[in-house]
Amino acid sequence: MKTIQTDQAPKAVGPYSQAVLAKDTLYVSGQLPFDPITNSLISEDIKDQTKKSLTNVLAIVKASGMNLENIVRCTVYMKDLSAFSYMNEVYQQFFGNHKPARVTVEVSRLPKDVKIEIDCIAVK
Repeated sequence: MKTIQTDQAPKAVGPYSQAVLAKDTLYVSGQLPFDPITNSLISEDIKDQTKKSLTNVLAIVKASGMNLENIVRCTVYMKDLSAFSYMNEVYQQFFGNHKPARVTVEVSRLPKDVKIEIDCIAVK
C-alpha cells in the first residue's frame, strides 16, 4: 500500500490520506471545492464547485501516475439534489466520452458547508 499526496489538491483536513494506492487500485478521498494554494472555497456556485472538486480528484489521480481514463467509479455527495442537472452538466463536460460508474446522493451536510464533495476509484 502507498499513500498518494500532491500539492495540486487541498491537503487532508483530518487523519486520512488524499489517496491510497493498493496494488493497481487507487482510492481517492472525497475532494471539496477548495483551492489547494489558498485552502479556501472557490465559489458558492454549484457548477464552479463541481468543476473544482473534479479537478482536485484528477490532480490526485495524476499524482499516482494515472489519468482521467483510469477513473472507474465516482461518488458525488450533494447538499441539494435539486441542483443535480447543473452538477451533471459540468460532470459530463469534464469526463467527455469517458463514463465511469457513478453514485450521487443527497446528504444533510458536508464539511465546511460546501455544496458538493466527490471521491473516486481509479485502476491501472
